[in-house]
Amino acid sequence: MAISKARKDELVAQYVDLINRSEAVFFTEYKGMSVKQVEALRTVIREQGGAFHITKNTLFRVALEQTNRPTPKDLLNGQTAVSFALDDAPAMAKMLVERSDDEDLPITLNGGLLDQSVMGADEVTALSKMPSKQELQVKLLGMMLQPARNLVTVMNAPARDLVSVMNNSTTQLVNVLNAYVQKQEQESEA
Repeated sequence: MAISKARKDELVAQYVDLINRSEAVFFTEYKGMSVKQVEALRTVIREQGGAFHITKNTLFRVALEQTNRPTPKDLLNGQTAVSFALDDAPAMAKMLVERSDDEDLPITLNGGLLDQSVMGADEVTALSKMPSKQELQVKLLGMMLQPARNLVTVMNAPARDLVSVMNNSTTQLVNVLNAYVQKQEQESEA
C-alpha cells in the first residue's frame, strides 16, 4: 500500500526526533516474527528506556542524512526494525543480544550506530558487555562514599581506643584495689 507524502514526512520527522534523542541506534531483522512477538519485544524495549520501530528503509536513510549520521546501507536491507537507546546504550545492547540468542524470538541483530560510528553485530555485542548506566552510578556512589566511611572510621578510632584503654585501666585499678583490700584483711587478721 502506498504511503502519502504527508505520512512519509511525518515518519521521517519521527525518526529524526528519535535519532537525535538516542544514545545509540540498533538495527535488527525481524523476519519470521509474529505481531505478538513484535509487540512483546516493543514492550521490553520500552521498559528498558528505549523505542522499537519497524521502519521503511528509504525513509530511515533520509532521516539519517538529515541528522548528519552515517547511512549504513548494508544494515538497512530487508525487513528492518530499529531500536533506539533513549536512556542507556549498553543496557539496550545487552537486551538485544540476549533476545537475538533466544530461540523463541527470531530476531537478528545486524549492527548499530553509536554517535557517528557504524557498529557491526560484534561491536554491539562488545558494547553489551559494558556496565550499564545504573551499574556505573552504583560504583561511582560507592567510590564517593568510601572516603566518608574511612573518615568516620578514623574519627571513631580515638574514642574506641580511649574506651579500650579505660577498660584496661579500670581492670588494672580494680585488681590493685582488690590486692590492697586482701592485704589489709590479711594484716588485720594477723
